[in-house]
Amino acid sequence: MKNVNILFVALAALCWGLSGGIGGILTAHNWDPVVVSFYRGAIGFLFVLCWLMLRPNNSGLANHKLWFWSAIAGLGIAGNFTFYFISIAEGSVAIAATLMYCAPVFVYLVSFTLKLERPTLLKWAAIVMIIFGIALLTGIYNIDADDVTLIAAGAGLLAGLSYALFIFGFKYAAPHGSPQAILVIAFAVLATLLIFLGDADQTLAVLTTPSWPLFLVLGILGAGLSFIFYIVGLNHTPPAVASIVAMVEPVTASLFGVIILSESLAALQVLGMGIIVLTVTALSVKSSTQGGQPSHPSKTLSSPLRQSRTDGRMRGP
Repeated sequence: MKNVNILFVALAALCWGLSGGIGGILTAHNWDPVVVSFYRGAIGFLFVLCWLMLRPNNSGLANHKLWFWSAIAGLGIAGNFTFYFISIAEGSVAIAATLMYCAPVFVYLVSFTLKLERPTLLKWAAIVMIIFGIALLTGIYNIDADDVTLIAAGAGLLAGLSYALFIFGFKYAAPHGSPQAILVIAFAVLATLLIFLGDADQTLAVLTTPSWPLFLVLGILGAGLSFIFYIVGLNHTPPAVASIVAMVEPVTASLFGVIILSESLAALQVLGMGIIVLTVTALSVKSSTQGGQPSHPSKTLSSPLRQSRTDGRMRGP
């Protein structure tokens, strides 16, 4: 059973990695990143809604606090999807995925500010290393470099910041209901927001375009199955193990970009990616083993999920 749960975590990370590549294909064909994000979230909503209907117990839907914090989580995931695809459209899948992987920096900085986490020399050193990796990856040290645009770099970091918002929303919603209820509300907020922000003509055109299978696969892998796989997989998977297994996500996205989309990276960019991924993973493993603040975009669901189970108000999937 333990191996099966680890497999679910790995599958979730693989799905998230592949979703970046699929989004890269769609944005390369001039689909609006907001429209791409809308369909990813809308299809994901249908999946988690079915999950909630199958497991309705202890949903917490009557609790107004669940709705409030789940809505905050929805705003975060809407920004995460949208900025991620904007970064891909303006740059590359590998760079966007790695920059989004920097969400722990924002989580820790907010936690330090709100006194939810005690700053230590090790954590500050890790943040500095991640920032150094970002500098190498984006080439900001070279004012003449044009490999990574300001929009691509900024959107990638905003994707990470948005995920940090999702993390805190999910964390504070978790004690009041089930993960499937939280995700249903979050994805409903995402879909409602993005359908108004996206290009209306493109939103309708998706229904008749030859590219509709890609949108469907994106929604299934990037939001529908991936979140369910991950939450189910966390049942008996130690957080430190999940932290390591989730490295599949940025690696998969980067390989997809290089092999399928023919993207290229300079040696220093590869070095920067390595520094970011290894530092984030090491930080997350240490934080998990010490019971600290969760630190990775795909791993942060573990802490609130486990916390809500221990207080007896949620039985989980």
